[in-house]
Amino acid sequence: MFETRSLRSKLILQLIVTVCMIPFLIPIYAMVSRSFAGSGWGNYAAVLAVPGFARFFLNSAIVAGGSIVIIYLATMAAAFGFSKLRVKRKEVLFWMMMAALTLPEVVLIAPLYATAVRLDLLGTFWAVILPIAALQIPFTVLITRGYVDGIPDTLFEAARLDGAGTWRMFWSVLVPLAKPMAVALIVLVLINSWNAYLSPKVFLTDEDMGVVTLLPEFFRRQYNDDTPKILAAAVVTAIPTVVAYILLQKQFERGMAAGAIK
Repeated sequence: MFETRSLRSKLILQLIVTVCMIPFLIPIYAMVSRSFAGSGWGNYAAVLAVPGFARFFLNSAIVAGGSIVIIYLATMAAAFGFSKLRVKRKEVLFWMMMAALTLPEVVLIAPLYATAVRLDLLGTFWAVILPIAALQIPFTVLITRGYVDGIPDTLFEAARLDGAGTWRMFWSVLVPLAKPMAVALIVLVLINSWNAYLSPKVFLTDEDMGVVTLLPEFFRRQYNDDTPKILAAAVVTAIPTVVAYILLQKQFERGMAAGAIK
């Protein structure tokens, strides 16, 4: 890590960091301050009074939890295979997976909808969880492979000499050593899946299966929107991910830094 010793260097660094933060703080400040316009805390009371408010959070937790489990297992297995196993043409397979990063979700909505209908998944949480997982796995594999590359091969060779098979090395060597990366994956997937809007809007046809990102819809009108309440709903929706990031910040930054260095 870079270290600044002189007072002048610390002040300059603090000034640079502050200036860099301003573009990110302005929209957050505008959203929070505007959410109190008119009724003040009454806007938040209106959000909490939305019918089925707790159910919206539960549904989002189901989507986020399912996505985290699938992405974690698939990412760790793929990163282990690409990094430590002798797989024929694995680099070709790896870059084919990376090509999926160029496909935005909105382009895939039509084929995903057709697939969900054919598999009879429309109106189920799987119709949201599986596309979210599929779209995020290429990126998570990309950053996790760099982390796994940093684990010495000698550890796996020693485990193999002790009689461990491939799955034993995966569960007993890789998984314990990859805990910082696991935390980074959990935070990334939680943020992306919790904030998912398009997939739940399209695939969850039952009103009882709504997620938190759909809460602002209750305050949209035909001719005008109740903007303060919409922003209050956005603030409430963001709270779980902000809290999760604050609690796991150190582990998240450690995992991301290690995954970025090969």
